[in-house]
Amino acid sequence: MPSFVIQEKCDGCKGGEVTACQYICPNDLMVLDEDLMKAYNAEPDMCWECYNCVKICPTQAIEVRGYADFCPLGASCMPMRGSEDIMWTVKFRGGTIKRFKFPIRTVPEGSVSPDGGFGDGEGSLDDQLLYTEPASLRADELWTMADHQ
Repeated sequence: MPSFVIQEKCDGCKGGEVTACQYICPNDLMVLDEDLMKAYNAEPDMCWECYNCVKICPTQAIEVRGYADFCPLGASCMPMRGSEDIMWTVKFRGGTIKRFKFPIRTVPEGSVSPDGGFGDGEGSLDDQLLYTEPASLRADELWTMADHQ
């Protein structure tokens, strides 16, 4: 089910140039209606259901109705993002509420090495190998099509 905005909760990120959901949507689907100052999903059919907009919304105005394999029929699932973690609240159709808490990060911000500790930074976009290969595959050398022509 694609994301949808609960208009009563949306404040358009208080008049900012770009709303949080516009900023985070990987498919550029979220749009701000400048007359109403409310966000909405302009193309629901194209929604990837990635939950990015749901997790970043400061007013919890965006929902994605979950599929049965993720959240049972008739239940709702709402994430609440904190500074250290995300709390998912699942409300079942019978009224039972369960909460699940997951950390946002497992390492300090800025501490991740772009190459994951593999490679020497000599990668090329014209190469057939990925940036960290062959080291990340624990191989001394990998052959390419150019080697066997």
